[in-house]
Amino acid sequence: QVQLVESGGGLVQAGGSLRLSCAASGRTFSTYAMGWFRQSPGTERDFVAHIIYSGGSTNYADSVKGRFTISRDKNTVYLQMNSLKSEDTAVYYCAVNVYGSGWAYWGQGTQVTVSS
Repeated sequence: QVQLVESGGGLVQAGGSLRLSCAASGRTFSTYAMGWFRQSPGTERDFVAHIIYSGGSTNYADSVKGRFTISRDKNTVYLQMNSLKSEDTAVYYCAVNVYGSGWAYWGQGTQVTVSS
């Protein structure tokens, strides 16, 4: 099992910045990647970004490229969000991708609200 604890959400004005953190603990040795997803009311959970443990390569959704940066320090992953827009308002979830099992573990979610 892997446990994920997220922090850093909140209310920010459009154009502002927030940094989300997600600390993983437990059986993290089988982690392939960590990532962030988000979900707004009435919509599906969408991919935002991920970082692969081995090598550190990253991938972003087109909607956040150039504005969001994912990084990792040991078993904590960060999402630096700049130039926030109202459409970035959502619950953000941290997740762990396990070799052979996909996105197997999820955090509890943290609310990000961007006021226009």
